[in-house]
Amino acid sequence: MIQRDTIQTAKLVASLDQVSKGRFLFGIGCGWNAEEMEDHGAVYETRTLKMREQIEAMKEIWIKEKPEYRGEIVKFPPMMTWPKPVQKPHPPIILGGAFRFAARRAIRYGDGLIPQAPSAGSGSPKEFMPRLRQMAEEAGRDPRSLSVTLGGAPEDLEVLKRNRDLGVARMTVRLPPAKEDEILPILDRWAKLIPQVKT
Repeated sequence: MIQRDTIQTAKLVASLDQVSKGRFLFGIGCGWNAEEMEDHGAVYETRTLKMREQIEAMKEIWIKEKPEYRGEIVKFPPMMTWPKPVQKPHPPIILGGAFRFAARRAIRYGDGLIPQAPSAGSGSPKEFMPRLRQMAEEAGRDPRSLSVTLGGAPEDLEVLKRNRDLGVARMTVRLPPAKEDEILPILDRWAKLIPQVKT
């Protein structure tokens, strides 16, 4: 997010939301690669402040007829910009990263969380889902207003149902970079698993 222009990104997100008829989920993170950030004109030390201001500013753009924003890093005077998103007040903003950091950001200005893998320090859903609920309540936020997305879902019905029952809203599937003869059987297996998770 921090490597992108705020106004253009707001227009891009609104356009994608229009094209998808209101199905767009806006997944973001503040990044970790200092050298790459600097190549884009972002400062590593202020990346989290910039991302928060960008999101606050984009919400103004999506919601108001004549938005303006005056932060420490992101600033613009009153202006007019279109399109506006289909979803109201705006598409869900899903924050990714290590649980202990991303959860705080999601609670403050997001609509959901994509925690890093357990091996990256986020822990298992059984560990972090109760903590997320507690953190949200302590911040005065309804825990049900924060969706949780897990990456790399296993082809294991019991694990999928357990995650669902813990309150995980969605789980994504990783596919190998392979040809259709390898990919299609995987998709066929998932086509059979998905309805069983929903029951």
